[in-house]
Amino acid sequence: MSAAENLTLIRDQIPLIDVRAPIEFNQGHMPNSINLPILTDEERHRIGIVYKQQGNEAAVRVGHKLVSGTVKAERIAGWLKACEDNPTTQIMCWRGGQRSTLAQAWLEEAGAPQKKVAGGFKALRQVCIDVLNNPKKNWWLLSGRTGSAKTVIINGLANSIDLEGHANHRGSAFGRRLTPQPTPITFENALATDYLNHRFTDLIVEDESRTIGSVGLPQVWSEHMQRADIALVEVALSERIAHIKKEYVTDAVIEAESMGIVAEQIQQNYLAALQRIKRRLGGLRLSEMEKRLNQAFNGQGSHESWISYLLTEYYDPMYDFQLSKKEDRIAFRGAREEVLEFLQTKQVRERPIHQ
Repeated sequence: MSAAENLTLIRDQIPLIDVRAPIEFNQGHMPNSINLPILTDEERHRIGIVYKQQGNEAAVRVGHKLVSGTVKAERIAGWLKACEDNPTTQIMCWRGGQRSTLAQAWLEEAGAPQKKVAGGFKALRQVCIDVLNNPKKNWWLLSGRTGSAKTVIINGLANSIDLEGHANHRGSAFGRRLTPQPTPITFENALATDYLNHRFTDLIVEDESRTIGSVGLPQVWSEHMQRADIALVEVALSERIAHIKKEYVTDAVIEAESMGIVAEQIQQNYLAALQRIKRRLGGLRLSEMEKRLNQAFNGQGSHESWISYLLTEYYDPMYDFQLSKKEDRIAFRGAREEVLEFLQTKQVRERPIHQ
């Protein structure tokens, strides 16, 4: 399978059965893959020891012994079910070697001949890296003060990519979600897949720092964003406070309860976020923020109080300083609806479609 065929496989999001061990899958995987391992982590570890001590043939014998009988039948049944659900499914391991070849053979014996990914995950990963390192687009940056609902605009545009969505993080010190972030490899693979399906000449992304929580943007993407023209959304403080309260309090509490997490955990998460920025806040502002936040979550004050204080005393001054260094790049500014309408004019499709 050529690099071009692998690129098509990624872009079209062909379903993949990733037969690598869970520990390998969790370190990084493709967005269109499911982990149905041929070996568990423990089995892989045991076989690895045999390989080091006795060589490949002995390791293969041990592997066949470990995955035989009922164990083998159960794993094949899982693969068959996945193939029945998605007939175009392909089989993949790390390099397209023994594990995917064996899984492919067992499936064929069971009456389900499926393709396998030549070169495996390693080859697909290289395609993703190449895609991310060569972003041929005209870039636009959507900027605006914290709480301006920029993500709402991003998600309303066909020619945008939601960086925070892929990172599962809101992009600020308070932006951690209740569910974990993807690994850097998984994040980049999803980003590359989204980019390959971006069929417009202009790419719109939200103004972000190089890192979004624990994951980092590709260096080339960060450089493009530092040069891109800016569409600046301007929203009144009262609207921003209302938006943050809904997203960070009302919606967050509902999400926590749906996951069986007590609402107090959100309060503790935000107190921890304050500790991460305490050097910038300074002692007096940190103390005041903690007091207002605790009062709000304990029913003794309003959430508007701590949100307003945090915006006016911390985020807005920091934003104004950063924006002052980008003034020459602002190509358009206006209210949310005006910015959305302006960016919709950039939805020109590529002809022909390319990376």
